[in-house]
Amino acid sequence: MSSDPANTPPAKPPPTGLLERVDQPEDLKRLEPTQLPELAEELRSEVIRVCSVAGGHLASSLGAVELTVALHYLFDTRRDRVVWDVGHQTYGHKILTGRKDRIETIRTGGGLAGFTSIGESEHDALTVGHASTSLAAALGMALARDARGDDYEVAAVIGDGALTGGMALAALNQIGHLKPRMLIVLNDNEMSISENVGAINHYMRTLQVQPWFQRAEDRAKAGLTRVWEPLGDLSSRAKKAARRFFDPASNNPFHAMGLRYVGPIDGHDIPQLLYYLAKIRELDGPTMLHIVTRKGKGYEVAESDPITWHGASTFDPKHPVAKGKSHTWSSAFGDAAAAMAQADDRVWVITPAMREGSGLVEYSKTHADRYLDVGIAEDVAVTVGAGLALRGEKPIVAIYSTFLQRAFDQVVHDVALDELDVIFAIDRAGLVGGDGATHQGIYDLAYLRTVPHVGIGMPRDATELRGMLKAAHRLGGPKAIRWPRGSVAPAADTPFAEWPEVRWGSWEVVKDGTDVVVLGIGPTVDYALAAAADDPRVAVVNARFVKPLDTELLLRLVRPAKAIVTVEDHTVVGGLGSAVLEALADAGVATRLVRLGVQDTTVPHGDPVAQHEELGYGPKAIGRALARLGVGPGARDGRAAAI
Repeated sequence: MSSDPANTPPAKPPPTGLLERVDQPEDLKRLEPTQLPELAEELRSEVIRVCSVAGGHLASSLGAVELTVALHYLFDTRRDRVVWDVGHQTYGHKILTGRKDRIETIRTGGGLAGFTSIGESEHDALTVGHASTSLAAALGMALARDARGDDYEVAAVIGDGALTGGMALAALNQIGHLKPRMLIVLNDNEMSISENVGAINHYMRTLQVQPWFQRAEDRAKAGLTRVWEPLGDLSSRAKKAARRFFDPASNNPFHAMGLRYVGPIDGHDIPQLLYYLAKIRELDGPTMLHIVTRKGKGYEVAESDPITWHGASTFDPKHPVAKGKSHTWSSAFGDAAAAMAQADDRVWVITPAMREGSGLVEYSKTHADRYLDVGIAEDVAVTVGAGLALRGEKPIVAIYSTFLQRAFDQVVHDVALDELDVIFAIDRAGLVGGDGATHQGIYDLAYLRTVPHVGIGMPRDATELRGMLKAAHRLGGPKAIRWPRGSVAPAADTPFAEWPEVRWGSWEVVKDGTDVVVLGIGPTVDYALAAAADDPRVAVVNARFVKPLDTELLLRLVRPAKAIVTVEDHTVVGGLGSAVLEALADAGVATRLVRLGVQDTTVPHGDPVAQHEELGYGPKAIGRALARLGVGPGARDGRAAAI
């Protein structure tokens, strides 16, 4: 290779370190507008670095970098209210608002939340984690401002995926009717977690007008004008018809709902963003700014595969490879659902935008004719299932525990009242880790137990999951089967007909004992076994059905025992412990009952295994509870404590 300096590429200039000078939004405002694209690139690099060491929502945050910079340059987020829908795209926002030094702690115990949180920063206008809530919250803030005569800006940033949620559309309806001064930024990246679905998604694509079409439109308008002019008033109808065809506003549903619509514009072009955001701030009434962005922008692997890199594990940023995943409960369910559909052509699976998370990628390919992704619309998922069941189909609604609570009315009104054959496949039951308080699956037992006709089970392993699914399929009626986030050993690869069916409502004694009975559910069964060790005084039961309880076995075990301990990865208010307490009271049995689980509190993000111990129901915590009853390896003496 020649050493001629003329053939040597120029050295890359050293980084200017603009981001090092920005700790708060006030620092950002001191920069010149021409410096903002450079700051955005530094911010993007920092988001990549942070996610490489901490994991997290990489692709979404990368796609919102320029918007984040522009909003903080023009708005005062200490005073103005900027509401981010879902909040998973806000890593850059956190870095620019005084949390740069703690950003590596994101989604870890004691660290920053993975979403916006009012308790974390005054710059976070709303605690979020679920989709489609931003517009209603921003509307409320704008109405409060106007009622009090205050003067601050209100903005909501919502993705096109979240816009498929009925709550967002209902809020748009009210915004268009009430017409408060507010900004809606529609961040259109064609994605939620999976690819977006539905008519709204198709319509959004039509709004992204190509330049060649715009030029053709201009020429057509000019030609039509030459035709209209000689016709005078007789041309009015033709004019209106042509205007409806060519004028985006006339066919724009947002405009029709009473919103001013601007766009679409390039959401990665900071000068454009600054220009339009500044102009819109001067306007009265509600305005929607439609920006088009690319999820994963600026990081090739995330741009090319935004689904995989939506939520990233730690990785090497120079050699990014998505980590292989162990066999999970979600994949165990996906495999089971495919086997069920293979055996019975009445089986359908419905999911609200959770194809990947619920283990349904392969199912969606092999049984595409009986797979339905309804978008971020949990209520629709449940009621579509009801409609299928009413016509003799066997629907399975695959949904996270935290999202099922959004469709509680549909569970009661549309499924349970008529005892329809709908299986609720509830993923992420229990503590979920980095997603934190908004996503904990610790309430479903409590609210589902109140609904007549709904059966509830939680398997201990993948084989038991298959046995419960088989029983639910045969018995019919509304059945809820829940499982935790995490790995599980795969079940034997056998066809549906050969699966051993679990008798619905039955419990299983996994360890005999004389004095204390520990009732576990799901993963807490193994916790209880570890805590009991080989103490012959401690019995351990897999209480795999919470509704109905196995009251026959419960009463047989409790009468000679001195105490009952229930252990659940769920709130103790209304969960397994409450169900057992009610059953004992109904039977007139008085005994000591110790309920271990989440007390009446919210649980933040953190490592679930560590949190189980901290909250009092990990193996060591169960051992301490047993020791207080005088049994287990930690007991001080060889006899049970006085009850």
